[in-house]
Amino acid sequence: MDLIVFDLDGTLLNKKSQVSEHTRDTLQQLRRRNIAYTVATGRTLQSARSLLDGQGFTLPHIYKNGVLTWRPESDVYSHSNLLTGAEIEAVLEAFLSVAVTPFIFTVEPSNRHVVYHLPMQNDSERRLAKIFSQDRGIEILPVTAMPSDAEITNISALGAREAIEYVADLVKTEEHLMAYAGNAIEGESLCWIDVHHSAASKGGAVANLKRDLGVSRIICFGDSDNDLSMFAMADESYAPSNAKDAVRSVATEVIGHHNEDGISRFLRKRFDLVMP
Repeated sequence: MDLIVFDLDGTLLNKKSQVSEHTRDTLQQLRRRNIAYTVATGRTLQSARSLLDGQGFTLPHIYKNGVLTWRPESDVYSHSNLLTGAEIEAVLEAFLSVAVTPFIFTVEPSNRHVVYHLPMQNDSERRLAKIFSQDRGIEILPVTAMPSDAEITNISALGAREAIEYVADLVKTEEHLMAYAGNAIEGESLCWIDVHHSAASKGGAVANLKRDLGVSRIICFGDSDNDLSMFAMADESYAPSNAKDAVRSVATEVIGHHNEDGISRFLRKRFDLVMP
């Protein structure tokens, strides 16, 4: 069977980070045709759950850029390539040296997600913590409360471009780490960064899912650097017109903008879906 894999932000979701009515109707038609689909995102389960509930995402979901795979039928995580304190020590020091507060994401028993942080230093960081807590349903605690055996999935931060680029350059020198970074929604002067284990990727997690489900072909959709690994292993890969240049350049085809239902409109043509 074919398996469709969707990135969320900038791809399946519109600019309001919502599944549009057009997309919901298209997903319903895919279910009626027994066309399998799932999600591979940099988000946590908690931040994606309210968006995906009721949309037929019954197959395993890939979260945190391939670090975590969640199985809806059993509500169980499998995970690999977690970070150790020793691996992130230099990165945390780099964040502090440029006055940027790192947010350390962990997964704990009973699928509990907690984000631990050092003292926040500005309003942008406090707004980011509020987004994690209120909009994405993740518990936020000071780093002094983090247990010594915490399972760390990734580190995220928001800061001035120069500061984020400094940390990103440092990560390149760390054997077991990699980073994705980009402009923040808050403004071009601010950038975000996400650091995780170098062995974790969407492509690796999708390959494992392909094997476990006995899938014959992968069709994927994505817009950013963290999607390149699954583009490389997919049989078909599609980038919305808003995607980064590097993603558009390797896609099977560039399709419509994510805020104009580009993915769902393409799917209706690709699979000849008849809408009621």
